[in-house]
Amino acid sequence: MTSTPSTLPLLLERSARRAPERDALIYLDQHFTYAALLDHVRRAAAGFQAAGVGPGDRVALLLPNCPQFVIAFFGALSAGAIVTTTSPLYTLREAVHQWRDAGAKVVVADARLVALVTTAQAECPALGRVILTEDTEYAPNGFPRLAAALHGAPLDRLPDGPVRWSDLLRCRPGELPQQVPDDIACLQYTGGTTGTSKGAMLTHANFWVNIHQTRERLSGGDAGPEFSVAVLPLFHIFALTCVMLSALESGGTLLILPRFDAALTLAAIRRHRPAFFHGVPTMYVGFLNVPGVGAEDFRSLRCCVTGGAPIAQEVHRRFEELLSDGARLIEGYGLSECSPVSHFNSGPENRPGTIGRPVRDTECRIVDAETGTRELPVGEPGELILRGPQVMRGYWEKADETALVLRGGWLHTGDIAVRDADGFYTIVDRKKDLILAGGFNIYPREIEEVLFTHPHIREALVIGVPDSYRGETVKACIVPHAGAILSPESVIAFCRERLAAYKTPRIVEIRDSLPKSGVGKYLRRELRREAAAVPQPS
Repeated sequence: MTSTPSTLPLLLERSARRAPERDALIYLDQHFTYAALLDHVRRAAAGFQAAGVGPGDRVALLLPNCPQFVIAFFGALSAGAIVTTTSPLYTLREAVHQWRDAGAKVVVADARLVALVTTAQAECPALGRVILTEDTEYAPNGFPRLAAALHGAPLDRLPDGPVRWSDLLRCRPGELPQQVPDDIACLQYTGGTTGTSKGAMLTHANFWVNIHQTRERLSGGDAGPEFSVAVLPLFHIFALTCVMLSALESGGTLLILPRFDAALTLAAIRRHRPAFFHGVPTMYVGFLNVPGVGAEDFRSLRCCVTGGAPIAQEVHRRFEELLSDGARLIEGYGLSECSPVSHFNSGPENRPGTIGRPVRDTECRIVDAETGTRELPVGEPGELILRGPQVMRGYWEKADETALVLRGGWLHTGDIAVRDADGFYTIVDRKKDLILAGGFNIYPREIEEVLFTHPHIREALVIGVPDSYRGETVKACIVPHAGAILSPESVIAFCRERLAAYKTPRIVEIRDSLPKSGVGKYLRRELRREAAAVPQPS
């Protein structure tokens, strides 16, 4: 390794010592130095301690991209906590499942989501504290008020009920706990290969190692500061490691954008001139569709990374034509269970259509998908398994599922891949039922469980169907109870109330029956075959 693994709070402290006056964050044109960021992180750590957080307690973050996400993440870790990040798009049902499973003690949430969080408290026995943030607190017009509030007398205790962010940062500091690299830093919730949401236990060392593995492949060993665009959602493992942690470990700068809008993101790139951009394929499609887009718009970018879903080769070619000489669009592969990166298609031998070679210190094999024990020769497809220092400790409080996916010390990805004679890997099939839509992993089982709660639905099966923009979109095939009258619109409305927008079916087909095998098992592949033969509505 390029350095000995350490804890994530130490990562930030080292960068702050090296260049305290360098910009760490830029948000809505407000600049924050490393010295200011570290001060707010230490204040947050004291606030979490005042909220009763101690070593091993779980703190949930329900935040969009904003400085509070970065500060709360490092502040909670500094207090010895384990962080679990939650999508702000989640419904009450989804958030409750994650927080109850993790045993979250504190939630830091955007104030606009206060109704969801306070309702969730009744269903999450461990959840005792709610910290609310405002999107104006770190904006140029709001930051002076926050700064003035922090000059007030320190608080010895937090007020009852939901706590304001400014009060969290005013608490009197205490002694911070000692931590070691093997401590769990994050419970990253994922469906894994089974589709049931569970927390991948990622240690400080897992993240530290993967940051260096990633930076080595993307920067060619250049240890200089990274100026990166943070427009991917920071709650997602791709952005958490490859964008936020990687930039801050390098002593670089994060340009934080609250959401992706192709034209607005392009304007931010032109104005601030970052060197790194990470996105999902639909973002690159969006850039190509901005009127008047040209090579000058991306002149500052040295490296662009795409992940989360396969990128169409035509999109890859067209976007790379806009990059300056020497800059590349690099495709990566990984999963939450390995922090997340295991492969990058980078370097002078970049081979479009493949996921490239494994990152340093990562071993890979292709084994027969049935038993997972027989290694297959070059050119023969099988299940991709891997092991390395970035692989998770296991799933939170799920010993059986951990034993299943980490058999013999190897992470069984559930993805079908093939290796060529030069050691380049290509994914030829995906996890059995996984839908990849706009960079999101969507598990049919979760949607089907919601559909089966509908009083008029007898059977339901969910598949992904091709979509020219999102890669895939969600299609639900349902069989109503005898005599029941259902419309696709009513089913979609039912799901919209219970699922995040990206999981809600866009297409609903009402059928008399669903295909089954001779022993009564649903044949999802038959639905996919039918869908591939019939053009789908956009």
